[in-house]
Parts: sequence; structure tokens; C-alpha cells
Amino acid sequence: MKRKTAPLISFGILATALLLLAGCATSPPPRQDNICDILDHNPRWYDHARDSERRWGTPIPVQMAFVQQESSFRARARPERNRILGFIPGRRPSSARGYAQAQDPAWQDYQQATGNRRARRSNMSDALDFIGWYNDVSHRRLGLSKNDAYHLYLAYHDGHTGYQRGGWRNNGTLQAIASRVDQRAQTYRRQLQRCEDDFRCRRWYQFWPFCR
Repeated sequence: MKRKTAPLISFGILATALLLLAGCATSPPPRQDNICDILDHNPRWYDHARDSERRWGTPIPVQMAFVQQESSFRARARPERNRILGFIPGRRPSSARGYAQAQDPAWQDYQQATGNRRARRSNMSDALDFIGWYNDVSHRRLGLSKNDAYHLYLAYHDGHTGYQRGGWRNNGTLQAIASRVDQRAQTYRRQLQRCEDDFRCRRWYQFWPFCR
């Protein structure tokens, strides 16, 4: 019996440790009104956002404003379930999940277009790449500027066909949310100007002129 107990205890300790580490790695930043605090909470997010910006052209502040609105930086965020009779959990209203709250059809389109079949919506790198890709499609199909967080978000929320139909023009609630995203992106942009060098050149081997 003693020979079997030790491995079981060790396995239990290891599993608990892994769960704790996973929880720490995906914990949302406590302060989300300042992009410098957000990136200080997880500096690798800056790397992921910069990679997405270089690939697709959506500025880092716009990407992060989208994530804040969609999931509040929660890796496994999902819409609340509908309630039957007020208390029985029903189905979720959509298939949205993860940092970017990407729904199944859009996520599948992204995977097919980029070849990134192993992408996960709970992975910030993949989520930011998805946002960049989606906004690039919005730019090409709808002629939207990649700096225009307001209209980009409307297209992100309603889909490209929905945006073209123009239903958002009669949706005051959605317009207010898009305005909030745009204002947050502008705030993030001003803040990032003051702290970006701290994240761009934070490793020992990153120095001028190789760190830009």
C-alpha cells in the first residue's frame, strides 16, 4: 500500500501546482483602464500584439481595446447561459469564446485563411492575430481604416455583411459600445506612447539599434 500511495500523492501535488500556474497565467489584469498596467501584468501580450500589428496592420491600442470590451482579458470568457423559468441553465446565446469572443464560423474562416488550425481562442497570441486578420478583411472588403476603432468594432460585432446592411445605424446601444471602444483605443494610444519602450526593449539582448 505504501508503494502506491506515494506516487498518487506526488501526482496530486503536481496536478494542483499545474492548475495554480495555469490560473496565474490567464488571470485578467486588475487595472484595465491603463494599457501600461495591462502590459506590465503580462509583458508577453505586448509581443503578441506587436506581431499582429506587423502582420495585419491593426495598431496595438485598437487590438487591446477590442479585447477589453469583448472579454475583459479573460481567457475563457463565454456569454452567460439563457435561463429557463428564470433559474434553469439553458443554451448560450452564441458560440463566442475566449479573449476575442470569436464565434465558431468566424474562427473557422480565420483558421482556413491563415492555415493556423491549432489556434486556440483562449490563447492571447491567437486571439490578437484573429482580431488583426478580421480587421484586415474589414479594411479590404469595407474600406475601413485600421485606425478607425469605431467602425472596425461595428463590423466586428455585426459581421461584414451585417455592417453593409447598416442595421447598426438604428442601434443606439451598439453605437454607444463602439464609441466606448474607440475612446478606450485613443486612451490606450496616448498611454502606450509613454511606456512602450519599456516593453519593446525589456530583454538583455535588446538594445539600440537592434531594438526598434
